[in-house]
Amino acid sequence: MRNPLAFIAGRWTPHPRTVRRAALTALVMSVCIVITGGAVRLTGSGLGCETWPKCSDDSLVATTEMGWHGLIEFGNRMLTYVVSAAVGWTIVAARAAKPRRRGLTRLGWAQFWVVAGNGILGGITVLTELNPFIVAAHFLAATALITAATVTWQRTREGDEAPRPLVGVPLRRAVFGLTALTAALIVVGTGVTGSGKHAGDSSDIERMPFDWETITRVHSALAWAVVLATAAIWFALRRTEAPHAVRARARDLFAVLMAQGVIGYTQYALDEPELLVGVHLFGSALVWIFTLRLLLATRDRGPAPAPVDTPSPRDPAQSRAAERRTEPAPAS
Repeated sequence: MRNPLAFIAGRWTPHPRTVRRAALTALVMSVCIVITGGAVRLTGSGLGCETWPKCSDDSLVATTEMGWHGLIEFGNRMLTYVVSAAVGWTIVAARAAKPRRRGLTRLGWAQFWVVAGNGILGGITVLTELNPFIVAAHFLAATALITAATVTWQRTREGDEAPRPLVGVPLRRAVFGLTALTAALIVVGTGVTGSGKHAGDSSDIERMPFDWETITRVHSALAWAVVLATAAIWFALRRTEAPHAVRARARDLFAVLMAQGVIGYTQYALDEPELLVGVHLFGSALVWIFTLRLLLATRDRGPAPAPVDTPSPRDPAQSRAAERRTEPAPAS
């Protein structure tokens, strides 16, 4: 008996381009679920479905009586299945690839378990009536999914050799520190959201016990630290004549950070309009993706394995007939 993945792998060999597309689709969908989750909160639809796993005590799905809020909340729940399908495609494509790359398959399964765990966490969010700390954990779990999807996509485009550093130790440490600083920026950003006015529902929802002005200034200071660190790393990469790909990743991250900063200060000045908050949320996902791309660009693992042509499996009766045809005739 063979498990379904092994059964498919024995009969289908995807082109490496197909594996890359599957991984990219999972990454795009992981960003989409963050955006739709933000839309649930920004439209006050967090309790559009009042319970979980059903939408209400009497209905598994949203009903007309729940109105627009129920439709938005239930739609976000249904998008989880689309994300799961994209992750499933990544797992199947990675498992069926020839030569077999166990690391890719494990990364695909890591995405699956993050999706499953975050689905349960989303249910707890509803059952606790949008507790801001649970909401923040829900967002950070979605960021973990983006992390796994980004690494998976990068791994489909490179080989399985031992990592070979492309820059010196000081620069590698600087990029690692930048990654940690960006992670802190995202975590503090959940505090800004959790203590701000967009609670996720029109009713009186508990907020985080932080002074919003103070934690916003902390978030801004961290953002400036990330921007300055990125600029310094970009300058150092140019001075040391680092490979073009590494310098390009630093340049791209700097551009995304500048755009995100403009959006952040604009939404602060305009008292957090919903549309700009949603764009800023999308920007935070991009910042994290481009930070990871810079981190992963500082080492090389060789070219991606060339595809291996494998003959399609034949019927056992045909195989035995072919073997008989190739057997030598008995001596007379």
